[in-house]
Parts: sequence; C-alpha cells; structure tokens
Amino acid sequence: MAQTVIIRGDVQRILAKSIIDRAPVDAVVTVKEGTRSLDQNAKLWAMLSDIARAKPEGRTMSPEMWKAAFMSALGYEIVWQPGIEGAPPFPAGFRTSRLSKSQFADLITFVMAYGDRHGVQWSDGAVQ
Repeated sequence: MAQTVIIRGDVQRILAKSIIDRAPVDAVVTVKEGTRSLDQNAKLWAMLSDIARAKPEGRTMSPEMWKAAFMSALGYEIVWQPGIEGAPPFPAGFRTSRLSKSQFADLITFVMAYGDRHGVQWSDGAVQ
C-alpha cells in the first residue's frame, strides 16, 4: 500500500521513518520538495492574464502562450508541435504543475520582473 507523508515538522519525520522501518524488501522511497501550491498557481494565471491584456512589446499572445514563453526563457524545455489543419504551432512537453514550490516561486518572480519592466498594471494588489 502506498503512503504519502508531507513533512511539516518532527511528527511527520518520525512517521516517515517508521513507515520506512516497516517497508517490505524492494519498496521504493522518494523524497522530493512539494509541488506548487494552488495559491501560487492562481497568482501566476492572474499575472499571465495581466500581461496578455497589457500586450508588452506589442505582443498579442494568450496567457497560455505567455506561460510557454516564460517557461522557455527560464530554460524549461518547450516542444512546439505543428497545429492541425493549418492551425498555428502549440507548446507541449512542459507542465508547471510539476515544478517545485521554489521553482514556481522563481517563475513568478521572473514574470513579475518582466511585467514591472514593461509597465504591466497588476490586477492583484498583492503582486506589487
């Protein structure tokens, strides 16, 4: 039976260690940083929408395309696939849901810096 433990303090560390102590032979243990939070995700999409409305550098792109552009600028692999029946290419091969919280925070910081340099008016007063 698979078990997941989110380590928030000593109690969870003790629990994780006890699960490992009872694990059967050939069990697999993975420890990784938690992925982005729902609040981080909501903040990013609000910022991407603000940038799409502002059209910095005269660029008219959807929030989804801006996300792909920022992910590419940060070095995440973006694979552009040809569109179907003459539609434009679309980004594939990346998922921000797989980013750790710190990676996602870096993405938000990068987006914010770009928007600030280009005079984007943020809809979320907390983004300043």
